[in-house]
Amino acid sequence: MPAVPRTRVSRERVLRAAVDLADMSGIDAVSMRNVAAELGVVPMALYKHVADKEDLLSGMIDLLIAEYDPAGTGEPWRDALRTRILSARSVLSRHQWARAVIETRRTRTPAVLEYMNDMTGLFLEGGFSADLTHHAMHALGHRIWGFSPEAFEDDDALPVPDDPALRAQMIEQVRAVYPHILTIALASSDGDDVTAGRCDEDFEFAFTLDLLLDAFERLRDAGWSSR
Repeated sequence: MPAVPRTRVSRERVLRAAVDLADMSGIDAVSMRNVAAELGVVPMALYKHVADKEDLLSGMIDLLIAEYDPAGTGEPWRDALRTRILSARSVLSRHQWARAVIETRRTRTPAVLEYMNDMTGLFLEGGFSADLTHHAMHALGHRIWGFSPEAFEDDDALPVPDDPALRAQMIEQVRAVYPHILTIALASSDGDDVTAGRCDEDFEFAFTLDLLLDAFERLRDAGWSSR
């Protein structure tokens, strides 16, 4: 009887299996044991390719960075930055677990450093000083990875009753106590129904990104310096 061929395991296969598992079942499902099961091997087989769970998570982010659209050759600095950052956001939307992992990384892999180096280089090649580039990268912060540091998530919003009468009563109570919050809530809603409109997170992200890029450009043209 012919021998059953052994499963070939590589670092890329381990990382890809972990990404697929996280996409399907969430990041909490990703463990050395579960990834090994996905590959049909014993957990110890993974340690030849990833040092530990932290190395596994960092490697998963490296795979996502490889999905980012590259900047076009000769593309203006602003267009190139915008393309890469919006591409990072698109990748993040396909891998909902990634934000939490990015926020917990304490070491920077070569892939992470290369991406940050490329982003910094786009500023410098666009005529920005090293000083202004330094502060611009700080201002962008997590936006280079495709997400904004929002103060509150949508889940933190006040629950809105389904009953129209109770909803109208709630709106009047909010109007009396928090009129300014209601004003901006109604601005993005249909008429007086605060439940009819929701923030378009992609629009808000691009809006803020464009504001920042406009400000960076004005500072560059003015010869701004932190000193």
